[in-house]
This record gives sequence, structure tokens and C-alpha cells, in this order.
Amino acid sequence: MEELGRKSVAEFHLADKAPLVVVLDNVRSMHNVGSVFRSADAFLVESIFLCGYTPCPPHRDIHKTALGATETVRWSYETDIIRLIGQLRAEGYLICAVEQAEGSMALQAFDVPNDRKTALIFGNEVEGVQDTVIALCDACIEIPQAGMKHSLNISVAAGIVLWEMHKKGLVAPGQPK
Repeated sequence: MEELGRKSVAEFHLADKAPLVVVLDNVRSMHNVGSVFRSADAFLVESIFLCGYTPCPPHRDIHKTALGATETVRWSYETDIIRLIGQLRAEGYLICAVEQAEGSMALQAFDVPNDRKTALIFGNEVEGVQDTVIALCDACIEIPQAGMKHSLNISVAAGIVLWEMHKKGLVAPGQPK
């Protein structure tokens, strides 16, 4: 582990974070929640907001996939996603739903504003991001897909989107792009 240059929990908490938050709304699977925590840790995401009936740590099924990331990534539970969106907007966040929807733009075409904090909203595994939530977003981005299903597991989608945001420059200060 030393050779990999991994941060300790204390170093992670002190590290500058990417100006990015993840919002999970009505995500059912504890394994998906844990996997998103792990990806958020990998890309030094500021925090995760768990909304609706999304399960919260501590739980062994979340910990099983998070592998300790629930101890590093700051998180909170918010009952009302509409109120949370208002709060994030007031704090200067660009609000983006990750969903296949009318008017959505391809992930690779989305320009990350260098000076703007960004909130990424991921919805339920079957229903996706609620229409009422999409209507409140500044942008709706989707991952282009060429196969038959046009559907990805939410934890896979979160990893792809976080990686793309990282490549586009939405990284913690001092971190390589």
C-alpha cells in the first residue's frame, strides 16, 4: 500500500477535494451505494448526499463494497431532494442530472465550468432520476451507449461520470488530471 501512495484516513480528510458532490436519490441497492462511495473516494469528491429511501451507513452490505470509503467520504442524509437542490443552488453549485432524457447532452460534450462547483444527481436503478428533479436541473447529461440495453448499473454509471469529470478538469487542487 505504501508503494501506491495511498492516503490515510486522516490525510484524506485534510486533502483538498474536487468541487463536486454526488446525490443519490431513491437508490435501492446497498451494494450500489457502497460502490459509489468507493468511486467518490477515488476521485476526492467533496461529499455524497443520500436522499429518499437510499440506505445509509453503517450497514454491512454498504461496507462490503465501500471498503472503508464510508469513513473517508463525507456524507449526509437529506429527506427532501427538492430542498437539497435549492440549498446546493444557493451555495453556487451547477445542478446536473445523470439521465437519458429529452434534451440531455452526451457526457463527452458536457463542458465542466472551471469556476463552478457541480452536483451530480443519480436516481433509482429502475425509474432513474425523477422528472420533477430533472425539471430543476441546470443540465441533464447521459452516457452514450451503443448496445441494445442502453442501461448501466448506477455504480458503473457513477464511476464513468466521475472519471469523465476528472478528465475534464474537475479535480481537487494539486491533483493530476
